[in-house]
Amino acid sequence: MFRMLAAAAAAAVLGGLGVAPAEATPNTPKTVELYAMDCGRISLTNADMFADDGSYKGVAAEMVVPCYLIRHPKGDLVWDTGLPAPAAGKPPPPGTPARSLADQLGDLGLTPADIEYVSVSHSHFDHIGNAGLFTGSTWIVDPKEREVAFNEAARKNAGTFAAYSALETAKTRLIEQPTYDVFGDGQVVIHKAPGHTPGHTVLLVRLKETGPVILTGDLWHIAASRPNRRVPRFNFDKAQTLDTMEAVEALARAEKARLILQHVPEDFAGLPKFPNPAR
Repeated sequence: MFRMLAAAAAAAVLGGLGVAPAEATPNTPKTVELYAMDCGRISLTNADMFADDGSYKGVAAEMVVPCYLIRHPKGDLVWDTGLPAPAAGKPPPPGTPARSLADQLGDLGLTPADIEYVSVSHSHFDHIGNAGLFTGSTWIVDPKEREVAFNEAARKNAGTFAAYSALETAKTRLIEQPTYDVFGDGQVVIHKAPGHTPGHTVLLVRLKETGPVILTGDLWHIAASRPNRRVPRFNFDKAQTLDTMEAVEALARAEKARLILQHVPEDFAGLPKFPNPAR
């Protein structure tokens, strides 16, 4: 089903609804590249919240918090922006990365202002924490997730909200259909994947040498959650989450794609070490 929807969306985009080619940025690639950046760590002594059946009660867990840069001949997309930077004059919070997202982009000769598009799998603090860097980019977002990001409860969480609040007035493209083809050629496609949050999404990237990969956001936080279909206690909708798990697994089979569980250290380590890309 996802594959058919992706094909339909790609056809619509190529028919004139797509994105115009952007101006070249430093070292514009000839093919799609995927960079995995370390944007924090989360250490838990009790991961109980990540399974509503009690499987992780008292179990420790280590999670990586990644950011991804997808470089395309037509422009650049940052997917998920990691843990927020510490406030001025305050000590860094636990898990803060050794180097900022902006510094890591700098290793590639880029600044946040060079990034054409930004999108987050969802609006939790460890995925949207540096999104405020990209106010000059076009924000691609599910309308339900945008609503969550700017609802009353989100605004009351002042520290987290400040990290991305500037996106409220940024140029925005809403994901109205089941898929959104970022560059109009089927190589970088956002898929709606609700359940963890109302507007959660995953990202399919078709790489010429590596093959297709799917960045799964927070569909699964811990490796064992995937085969055991474990759902966090705090998910928005359990039934919807389970349906999405099946749909994303089906998409991976259809595409022969590798699923990247974003918080799993082994999956992160399985990608080329930054600043080297997967191609």
